Amino acid sequence: MHSIKRGILFCLLAACSLLIAGCGENISSASSKDGEEPIVINIAHGNNPNEPIALMAEKWKELAAEKSDGMLELNIYPSSQLGSEKDVVEQAIMGNNVVIFTGYDFLMDYVPDAGILTAPYLTDDFDELINLTTTDWFADLENQLNEENIEIINTTTIYGERHLMTVRPVNTPEDLKGKKIRVPNNSMYINTFEALGASPTPMPLSDTYTGLQQGLIDGAENPLPVLAGSKTNEVAKHLTLTGHTKILSPWIAGTEFMNTLPEETVDILKETGIEAAEYGREVLGELNEQVLEDFVDQGVEIHEVDLEPFREKAEAVYTSFPGWSDGLYETVKSLLEEN
Repeated sequence: MHSIKRGILFCLLAACSLLIAGCGENISSASSKDGEEPIVINIAHGNNPNEPIALMAEKWKELAAEKSDGMLELNIYPSSQLGSEKDVVEQAIMGNNVVIFTGYDFLMDYVPDAGILTAPYLTDDFDELINLTTTDWFADLENQLNEENIEIINTTTIYGERHLMTVRPVNTPEDLKGKKIRVPNNSMYINTFEALGASPTPMPLSDTYTGLQQGLIDGAENPLPVLAGSKTNEVAKHLTLTGHTKILSPWIAGTEFMNTLPEETVDILKETGIEAAEYGREVLGELNEQVLEDFVDQGVEIHEVDLEPFREKAEAVYTSFPGWSDGLYETVKSLLEEN
């Protein structure tokens, strides 16, 4: 079980709990069919409304309402409106009505092996990652998460390929030495940028702009639309196409909450989630091209670099997690080769 005790978490997160519970109650007057009230599910993510994940979520809402004849209503809460990612994950585990977009790197806190899905340079493309989620190995991972009261709703949502944006140019790992790079506050990204030679600096995404302005950090990393959405390009004019991580992220809910829903509702939620993820992938591809064009127009210098030195440095990450199962990396690589 997660190391933080549920009792303490309940006190710390009570406010979020009440908010999420209240969100469901506030929709009781929604339109219904044959006198029945629709089932309302809260959907939370940390991205800005114009980013691919937000657009995917809105598409999901539309598809769910259509397929259920209005009997399944998704309430979308972007930009961490219901709290930080870690806090809302805990709210889900505690049984609240919420489905949250998170990362396998965050789920490492509950099932350490999950983190390998966000390890640097693991795969050459996103389809390889998606194929991994269809294996018996991944099914066992899901069972372990279920034991922690975590249920994965969707495994096909592509968050994007992460690149590096800095104040000064980065062409080799040596250029990262001593550079403070903003990363999410979890061990996978911290270990990755330590391996690459940087000084990883965890901070909220919303603080990246001012952090760069004030010289607290020298750069940040994220998929292109997220870098654009956070306006990182306004204060850091060098983009290095490191592609250090391809991120396939899950939407999760609490197992206990999912067990309260009718089977038909669960089926519709998952089926429409897959359709929405396909839509999101198309949007991401289009936005990546547009963002690169915009960056060039805005005076950002694009650096296409030799990735092999970065890959070599990143290999140290795979031996930096003692909590991983023995032979985990070899198992996953073998599965990738089979596909």
